[in-house]
This record gives sequence, structure tokens and C-alpha cells, in this order.
Amino acid sequence: MSQRNALYHIFSVVRIFFYPFALIYGALVWLRNRLYDTGFFSSIQFMTPVISVGNLSVGGTGKTPHVEYLIRLMQYRYQAATMSRGYKRRTQGFLIADANTNALRIGDEPMQYHMKYDDLVVSVAEERITGIPTLLQKRPQVEVILLDDAYQHRSVRPGLNILITDYSKPFYTDHILPMGTLRERRAAYKRADVIIVSKCPSGMTPEQASEIERNINPFPHQQVLFSHIKYVTPYNLFTREAEELSGSHLVLVCCIAKPEPLVGYLRQVGKEVHVLSYPDHHYFVSRDLEEIKAAYDNWNVLPKVIVTTEKDAARLHLHMDKLKDWGIKIVVLPIEISFLFERGNDFDGLVLNYIEKTITENQTIFHGTEEN
Repeated sequence: MSQRNALYHIFSVVRIFFYPFALIYGALVWLRNRLYDTGFFSSIQFMTPVISVGNLSVGGTGKTPHVEYLIRLMQYRYQAATMSRGYKRRTQGFLIADANTNALRIGDEPMQYHMKYDDLVVSVAEERITGIPTLLQKRPQVEVILLDDAYQHRSVRPGLNILITDYSKPFYTDHILPMGTLRERRAAYKRADVIIVSKCPSGMTPEQASEIERNINPFPHQQVLFSHIKYVTPYNLFTREAEELSGSHLVLVCCIAKPEPLVGYLRQVGKEVHVLSYPDHHYFVSRDLEEIKAAYDNWNVLPKVIVTTEKDAARLHLHMDKLKDWGIKIVVLPIEISFLFERGNDFDGLVLNYIEKTITENQTIFHGTEEN
């Protein structure tokens, strides 16, 4: 038996083993959703515009750059706030980021938003249903709330529900946990207003997009869009000045779910790439820093530089003094998303129209109440 056939056989046996657990988990999730759908469990819709960005699968869909796209879209139009769970943070309850905040207090992704967008209100709360009123009480100037990774938080009914699915593993080919990576059944996509197929190749053809859309089988109220990742200007971790990676030997330090596309890109722009990969959302400890420093020092090449992602930089900031003492250049490589087939304006219009319509309706209700 070939190695490939042996691995396939092992994988098939493992999947059979997990099948009963997937049935039990799937039944529990179905029951929970059914109780929400029938109104037994209530969902609250707030007057303030609320946009949810989430996915059906566990991590790796490129959700964060889509949230940042929305942040930039609203940056000079509305006072926006984000609300995340704050995955792997060392605190509990509702928090708003301030000058003393770090990734341990609010989580790496919220910290990334906080470091990049000065006017953004960044908040974390395990329970969005109580977090949103607290946020609006403490920051009454907030006009729009972005719920980060809240597709399964059904106690809050967003005005606009955006579902992200990965081009390399769209939800309609995946299976529910633990057989696959889906948090709930494929049919849950029906709750989305917008479905974005992320991480598409930039050269995707309209025919390929149409085939994916047919497989998704969207409802009449749903729009399907396609986005791809683009790497933008790298910057110095300490000075935030622009840096150049081409022609350098690169030590990549990353803790992301799917590092392969990033590694592939760096191999195109750099001479060689030495990869130090850690689990997703990993908090660096002393032995990790020693490993990173040793990898850099023992690589007998020039020029060389340490490269990391913005999410990892949020956690590296916890060790900023020690990193500065190294005297080593550390470069952060940001990513952004762009919509294929010139659909960016369509998406922008849909989002902005929803916000403006909701604000206008609320103002009408408020003024009508005052007159009465």
C-alpha cells in the first residue's frame, strides 16, 4: 500500500470514529438554532446599526482583514466601535481598550485594531447581549457597532450579517465538528445577508466564481462576493516606518491558523525563508523568544530580518523592551482584502446604505416620540 493510500485509509477510519460525536454535537446545535428560529429563545435587535462578521468554520477564513476593511470604510463617516469576545485574553467581562491596554487584557485581534485605528472604540465582551448596552452607555457617541466573530451569537440579531467562507475549503464541502471544522450545520448560511468567499486567487475567472455561487445556492436576499488577500507595505515594529523585504533572508515568526499562503508570498519576495510557526493565537514566552533569537543569530546569511504578522505583533508588543535590546530589525507585514470583479463599490454601498437607513429611521422614531 502506498503512503498516500495508507494515509487516506487512516483518515477514513478516524472520520468513522468521530461520526457519532459529530451527530451528537450537530443535534445539539440544531436544537439550539431551532429554539431561536421558533422564538423560544429571544434575539434582540438594537436601534444602533449592528454589523456582524463571522464564519461557520473554526478559524482561518480571513475574517480580521474584512473587519478592518469595514473599519476603514466607516473611519471618516461614523464613530464606529468593534466588539469581540477577546479570544485567549486573561481577563473577563466587558472592557474598552485604553492607553494601558495590551493583548493579555483584550486579546490579540482587538489589540491589533486598537494599535492601528486611533479613533476606533475597541471593546470586548463574552456576552454581546449585555456588552452592547454597556458599550452604548459608556460611549454614547458610538454610531455603528461591528461584532467580530459573532455569527453563532444568536441572542443578538444584527442588522447586517456577513458570513466569510474560505475559497480553499468553502462551507458546502466541510463537515460539522469534530469530523470537519464547521461550528454548525451548512444550512446555517441562510442567516447571512452577504456571503464573502475569501482568499480567492487574484486571477479567478467569472466562470469559476459562478460555479462556486451555484454550489452555495444563495437565497434571493443574499449577495455573494469574492475577495482576495493582498500584502501591503511592511513596516518596522518599533518605528512604524516603511521597510523593504525584497533581497533579504527572512525569519518568519507567525502564530496563524493557515501560514502557507504567507510563506509562499515571502518566498517570492525574499531570498530564503526560515519559518518559526506556533499555534494560532499563541502567547510568546521566554523560551519562544530564545528560539527566535537563536534562529536569527545562527543563520549565517546577510541581509536578514525577522518578519511577523500584525496579529502576532500585537502579542510581541508584550515583550517590546526585550525585543528592542536585541538590536534586530523586526518587520510587520500587513494584509488587506480587495473585492474581485470590481464589486467593492457594491459592497460599500450595501453597508453604507444599511447604516444610513437605520440611523434615519431611528431619528424619525425619536423625533416622532418627542412630538407626542
